[in-house]
Amino acid sequence: MKETLVFRIKDVDLTDPIMVEGLPGVGHVGKLVADHMVEELHAEKIIEIYSPHFPPQVMVKEDGTIKQVKNEIYARRGQNEEPDLLIIIGDYQSATNEGHYELTSIFLDIAESYKVRRIYALGGYGTGQFVDKSSVMGAATSIELVEEMKTQGVLFQENEPGGGIIGVSGLLLGLGALRGLDVICLMGVTSGYLVDPKAASEVLRVLSGILGIEVGMHALEERAKEMEKIIGKLQEMERAQSPFEAGGDEDLRYIG
Repeated sequence: MKETLVFRIKDVDLTDPIMVEGLPGVGHVGKLVADHMVEELHAEKIIEIYSPHFPPQVMVKEDGTIKQVKNEIYARRGQNEEPDLLIIIGDYQSATNEGHYELTSIFLDIAESYKVRRIYALGGYGTGQFVDKSSVMGAATSIELVEEMKTQGVLFQENEPGGGIIGVSGLLLGLGALRGLDVICLMGVTSGYLVDPKAASEVLRVLSGILGIEVGMHALEERAKEMEKIIGKLQEMERAQSPFEAGGDEDLRYIG
């Protein structure tokens, strides 16, 4: 494979759809949200994308067979007053800088082909420490969108994230703005150490409120409870190791 391949599995008619991107990233927050939406909303796969910019590997399924790594786009027609949706999910983001730009441009081309005017890019905001209270940080392509998101409880802090927003989520903002699209990035605040369904639950709560859609939260909340138990055990281990710090020479705290 020498170039990215886009396979359109099914043509669908959508009315002013909103695009949601949730590829793997910090805490897998965006991926958890997007995968959950696809399952709970019974969205329909319409596009598969294969690229030489993905890591050179296959995924092994439960039955021992394999599947080639890919990104996918699902469609869901809104019910009643709900908006139509296009949801991007996938196994990986690009492993190269060039691939990030190429794949993001493909996503934006697809968005424009369906007359998408607004995109929500989902991800995690890593703090480097365990987070007790979940919240959602934001970035957007215009001050009007910033003010709109603030009314939905999204937090905006000057010069944050400090290192910028990398990967597809960042480029959807930058390249989307160049195309005149409204793009908002919603980032669940997370330690960044582990897969974080708690942060994902908060992002989903905010996003579903913005979109005016109902998405079952039970499965994600159950995963969050299990992860909280794991984090609690890690914190206990950290506290148990703290006497070594007082000894002076060694700091034995780590996340394995």
